[in-house]
Amino acid sequence: MFKLPTFLKSALLNEPSRVNQAKPAALRFVLICVLLDVIGFGLIIPVLPSLIQEFTNGLPNSLSKQTIWYGVLMASYGFAQFIAAPFLGALSDRYGRRSVLLISQVGWGLDFLFIAFASSLPMMLVARVIGGITGAGFTVASAYVADVTTLEKRTQGMGMIGAMFGLGFIIGPVVGGFLGDINVRLPFYVATVIAFINVVYGYFILPESLPKEKRTAYTRRELMAKSNPFKSLIKLIHIPRTTYGISVPALVAAVCLTNLAQFMMHTTFALFTTQRYGWGAKDNGIALCVVGLIYAAIQGGLLGRLIKRFGEKRLAIIAMAIAMLEFIGFAFAVNGTQIYIAIIAAFLASAAMPALMGLVSKTIGGNEQGNLMGMFTGLSALMGVLAPLIATPILAATNHFPPNDPRFGTVYLCAALFQAISVGLVCWALRKS
Repeated sequence: MFKLPTFLKSALLNEPSRVNQAKPAALRFVLICVLLDVIGFGLIIPVLPSLIQEFTNGLPNSLSKQTIWYGVLMASYGFAQFIAAPFLGALSDRYGRRSVLLISQVGWGLDFLFIAFASSLPMMLVARVIGGITGAGFTVASAYVADVTTLEKRTQGMGMIGAMFGLGFIIGPVVGGFLGDINVRLPFYVATVIAFINVVYGYFILPESLPKEKRTAYTRRELMAKSNPFKSLIKLIHIPRTTYGISVPALVAAVCLTNLAQFMMHTTFALFTTQRYGWGAKDNGIALCVVGLIYAAIQGGLLGRLIKRFGEKRLAIIAMAIAMLEFIGFAFAVNGTQIYIAIIAAFLASAAMPALMGLVSKTIGGNEQGNLMGMFTGLSALMGVLAPLIATPILAATNHFPPNDPRFGTVYLCAALFQAISVGLVCWALRKS
């Protein structure tokens, strides 16, 4: 059997005895962990372009170099997450969710701390790789939710994670924007403190969700096989058709393209608004706060009603179509006000992924949920690698156009195209359901 090192076993596997004793309480614990993580992550988003600018100012074509380096840092994070996510998911199936979550929290803190003290762009690159490896811990959080929810409540559970993301992005970016106006590195120090507070919180409070008798006793060879991200993606494609009649390969392709379109927006948003509208850290923080409010409202409060009204399948298609229109709105927005109009008008777009993930989650047994979520986190991370490699060169090639020139928004027209293809794929995937 694959054995955890003794010092980690004694420190992390001394599990509270209340394994799944109170599922609602356990769910609250892990949601708070996710919330604190997202707050820490959200703090740094509005100021990361400004920190990169410290190292590119004075260089020839500094604006293009800032854009490309931003893309490199985002891609390196996504690649590390892609490699690590299946391993962390399978590891949590073998040893339980709690220990893997705690290790991930430590890595998050080190990522923020290294960036806070970074004296060069390569040092920031190392920090982002560490953050990507341990950021795959969101995989385990999703598996934790699957452990403590019934099949009927699984989609709402995934939506509650989305709500924590939304709430974290309400608090994190706006606070990060204001802190960044004081000092560009201050949000990273604050994020470090939050991450390590979360480690302490999880160690003393978070119960284990996967009892020992329900864990999968992988051998070393089996664990390594489960941890191969490319083999995991192949296995994901070969999940058999369920009673819902879902064509999984088409659904997987749709999830890929939806993630790609979303990551293209996330990768370029702060750069795009800074370069096109002259926004600063505070402006970007406020805009991301609005996005967070919408996510929290939909995924935390309205998702259950939307599923009851439309069903998971129709809701996924409607939400993805609205996301496509949102990207088109971004492309043609000639001022910041129009960006806000596009964000608010497309509020239903945030319901797409919980609906899709709820459907897929029902195709796998409870003792494989960690590996399943690892597959999808890895898939998402792979798109997080490709998105900046596609989006930032497009933005670097078009950011010299005047703000009112539609060509400035070419990157979002490309995102809209990917989203349109994914809508067609989902319709195909669910055609017999």
